[in-house]
Amino acid sequence: MGITLREKFGSVIGDIMKLSRAAAKIDETKVYEEANLGTRKYMYGLLDETFSKDSQLGNIENFKEFYDDVAKNGKTGLILMEHYTNLDLPGIIYLLEKYGEEWAKDFSSRIVAVAGMKLNESNPGVRAFSEGFTRVVIYPTRSLNSVESKDISEEEKKAEEQKARKINFAAMRQMDICKKRGQIILVFPSGTRYRPGQPETKRGLREIDSYLRLFDKMLLVSINGNCLRINPENPNDMLSDILEPGKVSYTAAPVLDCKQFRDDVLAKLPPDDPDPKQKTVDEVMKILENLHDEVEAKDSK
Repeated sequence: MGITLREKFGSVIGDIMKLSRAAAKIDETKVYEEANLGTRKYMYGLLDETFSKDSQLGNIENFKEFYDDVAKNGKTGLILMEHYTNLDLPGIIYLLEKYGEEWAKDFSSRIVAVAGMKLNESNPGVRAFSEGFTRVVIYPTRSLNSVESKDISEEEKKAEEQKARKINFAAMRQMDICKKRGQIILVFPSGTRYRPGQPETKRGLREIDSYLRLFDKMLLVSINGNCLRINPENPNDMLSDILEPGKVSYTAAPVLDCKQFRDDVLAKLPPDDPDPKQKTVDEVMKILENLHDEVEAKDSK
């Protein structure tokens, strides 16, 4: 049995939070957060201990081709990646930095993750860890949908909807700025961490179709291995997540042209398909799942 993040960092979490500078509350003026390297060093220390020596980047040639498309050929780049734990983003940046070639280090420095407000607003400790990596913060659809079920007035619901629109509009503008200066946007298409026994948490969000229309190239990345597990006794407290060291592999599918991919999916649908946007996202998730299964099968031999 592993230990929780709170137990692991109990003695230094106060020091980490002293380094924190990210916003505790998000509005449309605070959607872009540059990496705080002061807090990142603590996360890297954790990964040094948690990721086994055989943790790796699979199909490294696909990572390199995607990097060249962005850094050398001026294409805009989108990473769509599986999501299991709050180590997923730190892990890919960590392994790229550690790979040992200059292009991989530059690749890691270009990644900007799209992240939900919860990482900033739920807990100061979670916020301090999260801000070690450059992010564009959004108001997630799932969070807005949950507002509808709350016992609050219609005026309060409308105010929250307006807040969400302002934040997400500002986030999209910031993403456009990022991609124009050669940064790479990373999105978790499921919008949440996968929870065993809850298949709906692995379903892609239809909003991802909008990202496909905004970028030139995309890289789909599966994640095999899991060193941080959601604590079943306290699933909503991220600092209660349980650390268990092991091997983690990030495996890249062949680089895809976003427009061509989307056109190919839509061409196979009947003209009266009720939700073509969801179908394009479903195809993304299918590729990720197949890639994940292939890696798992290879590792089990």
